[in-house]
Amino acid sequence: MLRKEQNEYVTRTGAGTPMGKLFRRYWLPAIMAEELPENDCPPVRVKLLGEPLLAFRDSKGNYGLVDEFCPHRRVSLWFGRNEECGIRCAYHGWKFDVTGKVMEIPSEPDDSPFYKRVKLKAYPLIKVGRVLWTYMGPPEHQPGPPEFEFATVPDNQSFVSKRWQDSNYLQAMEGGIDSSHVGWLHKATIESDPLFTKTKGNDYTVADPKPVFEVVEQPSGLYIAARRNAEGGKYYWRITTWIMPYYTQIPPRGGHPVHGHFWVPIDDENCWTWSYDYHPTRPLSENEVAAMDNGEGIHCKVDNTFHSYANKDNDYLMDRGSQKSGKTYSGVEGFAMQDASLQESMGKIVDRSLENLVPTDMGVVMARRQLMAAAKALTEEGKEPPGVQPHTHRVRSASVVLAPDQAFKEAAKDVLVVRPGLAHASV
Repeated sequence: MLRKEQNEYVTRTGAGTPMGKLFRRYWLPAIMAEELPENDCPPVRVKLLGEPLLAFRDSKGNYGLVDEFCPHRRVSLWFGRNEECGIRCAYHGWKFDVTGKVMEIPSEPDDSPFYKRVKLKAYPLIKVGRVLWTYMGPPEHQPGPPEFEFATVPDNQSFVSKRWQDSNYLQAMEGGIDSSHVGWLHKATIESDPLFTKTKGNDYTVADPKPVFEVVEQPSGLYIAARRNAEGGKYYWRITTWIMPYYTQIPPRGGHPVHGHFWVPIDDENCWTWSYDYHPTRPLSENEVAAMDNGEGIHCKVDNTFHSYANKDNDYLMDRGSQKSGKTYSGVEGFAMQDASLQESMGKIVDRSLENLVPTDMGVVMARRQLMAAAKALTEEGKEPPGVQPHTHRVRSASVVLAPDQAFKEAAKDVLVVRPGLAHASV
């Protein structure tokens, strides 16, 4: 459990908060590249860490992420015209480039001091893989571009989606590093979902509902390993990778693509849940992509605002008959909504002072500690947080079967790093 003041500390990410300063030291997924498909296309509203922003692509293909509101009279620039290498306010014609520089003030002479005095807040926006990423921290500390493996493989080897989640980022992220719930909440779905089914790892997961957890620190965060029984007295290990402050990679199953998430605060009560699948050595098949498009695996069907069609307003389309028959354990279809329904049921920001944690929550406990320690070290000592530098992103999840006398952190250390040309270790 956390004390109430600790819970406030780790969940608040607005400007000036310790956790807000921490998040602003990382490249954050802002929007999917397909949302700005061509030069001078319509701009896109973006809200990150409590800040209302606007993404646009200029006439030369440059990406920009700027304050949504014109500094003149605070009109939303979403209504503006994206033209001739700038976004022009529809109210009085003020125009800004992707760096926030004032290009034109039609009512003022060319030598007006307002051209130097006024600047629209702007953040860098870069394309890596299928995602446009932004850095919202001090420019002098901006790291190199992200090197997460899913974002660096060819586009035909990856798939990315996102959805709006009605909860604080932390309870969503904690679900992603909690491997013990898979054998309960998802027990029926892992056997029926086309992106999970027919693997030996599923058999081990369902057969042993009491995993033993071991958590090991790594340079960018944690390796969170759940140990279950396998044949011949051996152990089946599922090793989840968590990279500070928002990224998880789920252990693979069989020959299926590898998947994982980013949880990025929209504000303190909502977050973006980014989901990705990729394979490091081959293109995704037509059937795999079709399944992901259809909301299978860790993805879900969303509307044009990225809200799920199954949501709290319709009780996530829960089917009590399906729950009773065992077709789905919770009565909710799909991994994404099974997770979201329970995470959102905790309230916008769960009161962690009321929890009763057990040993299987070790990964959650250590992640909280790392987040708070990193935020404290940054704000009080100026210390660079873990996971900022791109080379620390080159880690993998894994699933392996080991002899009982083998420690996973030693026996699996070679497969927990990116190995170009080789697939993940999988069961």
